[in-house]
Amino acid sequence: MTAESFERAPHADSAASYAGAGVDIEAGDRAVELMKEWVRKTRRPEVLGGLGGFAGLFDASALKRYERPLLASATDGVGTKVDLARRLGVYDTIGHDLVGMVVDDIVVCGAEPLFMTDYICVGKVHPERVAAIVKGIAEGCVLAGCALVGGETAEHPGLLGEDDFDVAGAGTGVVEADRLLGPDRIRTGDTVIAMASSGLHSNGYSLVRHVLLDRAGMALEAHVEEFSRTLGEELLEPTKIYSLDCLALTRTAEVHAFSHVTGGGLANNLARVVPDGLHAVVDRSTWTPGPVFDLVGKAGRVERLELEKTLNMGVGMIAIVPEASADVALTLLADRGVDAWVAGEITERGDHTTGAALTGEYAS
Repeated sequence: MTAESFERAPHADSAASYAGAGVDIEAGDRAVELMKEWVRKTRRPEVLGGLGGFAGLFDASALKRYERPLLASATDGVGTKVDLARRLGVYDTIGHDLVGMVVDDIVVCGAEPLFMTDYICVGKVHPERVAAIVKGIAEGCVLAGCALVGGETAEHPGLLGEDDFDVAGAGTGVVEADRLLGPDRIRTGDTVIAMASSGLHSNGYSLVRHVLLDRAGMALEAHVEEFSRTLGEELLEPTKIYSLDCLALTRTAEVHAFSHVTGGGLANNLARVVPDGLHAVVDRSTWTPGPVFDLVGKAGRVERLELEKTLNMGVGMIAIVPEASADVALTLLADRGVDAWVAGEITERGDHTTGAALTGEYAS
């Protein structure tokens, strides 16, 4: 193709522009202004500068109090739960999910989350909508005790529909090397403490949407008696953020490990922190999964094993502690408003056992 042929192409008489290609820089600037007040609420003393720079700054001299600081990093998204937020037009809760997915991975090793950055990708920038998403992220950071030091909003016209969006984030934390939690600390006889989830959290929504919306034909606006609210309200229930509760636990009781129950379910995530030679046994009869799990199972005729390897089944975080520390741990969690209970123990691994397994039947 020659330059002359470009000149003769359709629309060659009009000048192209970024706005004409679908990217609205002014709307992006407006979104930044609207989100500033929410980002300020997450500020920690170590944060330098304000929103709008090319990079977020965090004063690392704060780490001098550590003998051997280990930095912990995690990144995640919210998955297809964002589709439900889009359908319902509710954008200020999805950020809680994003923060929970990131900081509660960080705290598993005993690290304190320090700061996060976010990435919001949209088909078209609606400033108020973007600001609502960031508001949720900021509120989640406050609940986690970490700062939101920066982020990026990208407009992708032609790739995403005008109302489509996705969110992702990354976080950094720190832990003293000799306080690092994990498999090396776990011993036979340790107690497995379960902490209740707030619902589905942010995993398994491809299955949930397929079962409840596509197959069962349920409407998000429909009132569900078992939930005492609409289906949409139940499905958008924000992910519980455990980081400050877990950190408080490490300061009060001896803790050997945590496990964040996300994609893959309780047994698979618990197995990730159980060392070779040991086995975590969790008794289903110690709790009753919330009604949303039963609804997904019945509406889609989903077998229990499939549910358990996809959804959290009512447990969002696990703490593994010495048996002697269990009562102290449960008391502290109760004082902090966390529903927690003894769900199992660590045993020697038999010839045919895996890292973790569920036994018994759920309490009715």
